Amino acid sequence: MKATAHVEYLGFTPGDKRREYTLRVRVEAGESLDFTIWIPNEAFLSRRVRYQDGPEICFLKIQRELLACPEGMTPLRLEVTETELAEYRVAHSPVLRANRRKEGW
Repeated sequence: MKATAHVEYLGFTPGDKRREYTLRVRVEAGESLDFTIWIPNEAFLSRRVRYQDGPEICFLKIQRELLACPEGMTPLRLEVTETELAEYRVAHSPVLRANRRKEGW
C-alpha cells in the first residue's frame, strides 16, 4: 500500500469469541481492499479494552501493518495481539497527578 492510503471504518460484527471490525483501505488509484481485524471478546469482558476503543485500536493496527508492508503484502485478516492491547492501554491511560494545594486559595 502507498503512504497516501485512506482508511475507512465500515463497522463491526460481534461473534462468540471475538469482535470483528471491517476497515476499507483506499489508495489514490481508486483501488480498495477490505480488512477484517478482530479483538477477542475476553479483552472487552475483562475491561482491559473499552468497546468504544475497538475501532481506534484496529485503525492503529492496520496503520502499523501498512507501514511495515508498503507493497501491500499485509494479510486481509488480522488479530490484535495482547501486546498491542497492553500498549494501547498504557498510551491512553490518564496521567495521575498529585493534588497540590496552592497558597492563598
